[in-house]
Amino acid sequence: MQDVMNKMIELDGAAGEGGGQILRSALALAMCTGQGFALHDIRGRRPKPGLMRQHLACVNAAQAVSGATVQGAELGSRELVFEPGAVKAGEYRFAVGSAGSCMLVLQTVLPALMLADGPSRLTLQGGTHNPMAPNFHFIERSFAPLLRRMGVGLDVTLRRHGFYPAGGGELTAEVTPAAAGALQPFELLQRGPSQEAYAECLAPGLARSVATRELELLGAALGWEGEQLRTPTARQNEGPGNALMATLVHAHVTEVFTSFGERSLAAEQVVKKLVQQVRSYQASRQGDDAAAAGPYLADQLTLPLALAVQASGRAGRYTATELTLHTQTNFEVIQRFLPVRCSSERAGLGWRVTVESAPETEPVV
Repeated sequence: MQDVMNKMIELDGAAGEGGGQILRSALALAMCTGQGFALHDIRGRRPKPGLMRQHLACVNAAQAVSGATVQGAELGSRELVFEPGAVKAGEYRFAVGSAGSCMLVLQTVLPALMLADGPSRLTLQGGTHNPMAPNFHFIERSFAPLLRRMGVGLDVTLRRHGFYPAGGGELTAEVTPAAAGALQPFELLQRGPSQEAYAECLAPGLARSVATRELELLGAALGWEGEQLRTPTARQNEGPGNALMATLVHAHVTEVFTSFGERSLAAEQVVKKLVQQVRSYQASRQGDDAAAAGPYLADQLTLPLALAVQASGRAGRYTATELTLHTQTNFEVIQRFLPVRCSSERAGLGWRVTVESAPETEPVV
């Protein structure tokens, strides 16, 4: 056991933001590189540290995709040893078994499958619209189009919405790897001219007046009206749930922001949270210079971009309105597995991130 541990990357689960992202990024990168890791003090900065059900679902999915040998894969565990085998493309079905986010399971296995030797099809069950996780519409509209720019096909289909606490959502994801040698990084430095802006209110299992009220308040706050305010069809048995979303379509990037309703939360509070996100993104402009990625998209982009940099030897760049501790922690984990350097500098009212090959004389620690 000690000889194995000596060859592994040692990670501190309480470092930086100290949450589940360290685990998910480590699992993804281990599968992509074949490098095992030992993670200690899992989610050490959270009120309930250790593996919860949705984190365990990510571990189990990574194990299935890569034939990994795993120690510590049980609820509440604060230690995990993960030794990946060969990644296999194919058809997989993963269920979180709760309202936990199945989008985070997708986030975990996608990097490995986009490098696999053939296409894969995933069926994922659990939460599709969760606080503190990318939701289905964010993946579909914001993230997947940028993967396609890198040469990777990702097509997602929502079969059923899933909200906390009931869960029960389902989606499929078709992953088509880039052709051999074709995975390429991109530069996303400008969001480009605005092309469309609209809001949607998902409120299955609730009175129709909930969606009507939230959209009216949002429209008044942002100056949106008519076709910009939408109530998509959702089955009553998909709730109860309430997600108010704003989609901002620009020439080079689409951003999706979401605010979730709760039983004790007034419509005004739900709307206020979403308006703050939209206005923050819209305000991050200095003359014609506007950062492209919002804080959540910036976090999602870095890992696949780093894999493309490693594959091609070319640098990738993007601008972001904000660099969260979540994103900065992700930089550190990526640099432990890949010979790349993630650097950032102020650019206008936002940040410019560069992911490039690390100099051979600069050890990645």
